[in-house]
Amino acid sequence: MDTAASLTVDELAARAGVTVRTIRFYSTRGLLPPPEIGPRRVGRYGPGHLSRLALIGELQHQGMTLSAIERYLRQLPPDLSPEDLALHRALVASWAPDTEQEATRGKLARRAGRELTEDDIDRLEAMGVLTRTDDPDVFRVDPGLLHLGVRLLEVPIALETILAARSVVLEHSRQVARELSRLFKEEVWDPYRRRETDPEQVETVRELSAHMQPMVVQALATAFQRSMREELRASFPDED
Repeated sequence: MDTAASLTVDELAARAGVTVRTIRFYSTRGLLPPPEIGPRRVGRYGPGHLSRLALIGELQHQGMTLSAIERYLRQLPPDLSPEDLALHRALVASWAPDTEQEATRGKLARRAGRELTEDDIDRLEAMGVLTRTDDPDVFRVDPGLLHLGVRLLEVPIALETILAARSVVLEHSRQVARELSRLFKEEVWDPYRRRETDPEQVETVRELSAHMQPMVVQALATAFQRSMREELRASFPDED
């Protein structure tokens, strides 16, 4: 994937689904790093700006104020890659309720930065980003996956590979969720319920499972990220 800063402010706005005015406002507040200055003093933006805009949008979707978002972003290391920013966004988005939005083919094309072919639509559908409707130019889109799906369109991966990868992720994530739920039920919930008859105390333990969810997801994401790095190092060792 090309990581060069190659987008104008107008192109960045279209890809991110925001206005140019919003980008300039975020820049004045320090939410976005400055662009690279190219020929004719034109600012150029790259994947890092896109990922940061997606993270800001997700934090706003969660109800955070602009001041809270500023504090959140200040706590992040300044040298985070677009992939690291995408991971932060994924962790934030995991607490959002499942929602779908309608989007036209034209809107999707603006987010992708080009016209979408039927093969592109098939790939986005295979990734679970969208579903077709009776109108061939209108789609039901998962906004939480749209940013990732659009980026993956630029990766030369066959549709069959995407489907196989999605099956692996769904199968093993469901298995992990099932085993963790069983462990919590057998080791925490059932013993406590047998000892405690107070409905309020039982409800307290029930709420505990919900409070544990963010910690479990973050632990899984961290463990998976480390495992992927180890596997990639083993599969593609440095040649020098």
